Amino acid sequence: MITSTSNQRIKEIVQLQKKNRARNTEGVFIVEGIRMVREIPEDKLKALYVTEEFYKKHKAELPGNVKPEFVTPTVFSYVADTKTPQGVLAIVWQNKYTLADILKKGTEKKEMLLVLDNLQDPGNLGTIFRTAEAAGVTGIILSKDSVDIYNPKVIRSTMGAIFRMPFVYVEKLTDTIEELKAHQIQVYAAHLDGKNAYDEECYLNGTAYLIGNEGNGLRQEVADCADTWIRIPMLGQAESLNAAVAASILMFEAARQRRK
Repeated sequence: MITSTSNQRIKEIVQLQKKNRARNTEGVFIVEGIRMVREIPEDKLKALYVTEEFYKKHKAELPGNVKPEFVTPTVFSYVADTKTPQGVLAIVWQNKYTLADILKKGTEKKEMLLVLDNLQDPGNLGTIFRTAEAAGVTGIILSKDSVDIYNPKVIRSTMGAIFRMPFVYVEKLTDTIEELKAHQIQVYAAHLDGKNAYDEECYLNGTAYLIGNEGNGLRQEVADCADTWIRIPMLGQAESLNAAVAASILMFEAARQRRK
């Protein structure tokens, strides 16, 4: 039983919660809550920390391939990133993907990709991952200045999609977009100055959607790489939509067309 917040392993967990450099150096991230813990692939689970009370209630639901480490409720509250922690926390190995891995996921020119330009809100990114899985997206590409996918708030918002949705951060988004086009993937920029409404285009073949920063939209040089600019018609005085909402509308339109 770990009873002190000065324990070295506890200090390391705190660093993993707070700093992406620590997470990337170790190649791990933190998962909290029984629902997320149940979804961890066996080969990705590195360590498990629980309170005694939680273990007594949920022993049968915990992974059996790693022996849990017990901590006191006080220590658990100290390391948890949530306000009302459940009493279970896991250290998980990061996934490593390449652009080639993502392109292989699409079959018969049926790729559906999201390309995120400088997305900054953790909740938005997590919601996009969760929705992307539901809509049949085959991969997500992020500019290197986007929010860290392994940020604890992002992880919680993915609701487990982090374990199944391939993604990659790229150094230069414009170069990657040109590579997608060379792969015969049609690239659409979600843009207020879009030529056509989003539901006037055909997404039956390889498709990539460019989604911009929450406050500033797509950078001009990124938008200019698109084959087509599309818009989401809006009523009232709204100037734009939340990035995750806009991405969801586009993804499910492609899913609708392919389902029909």
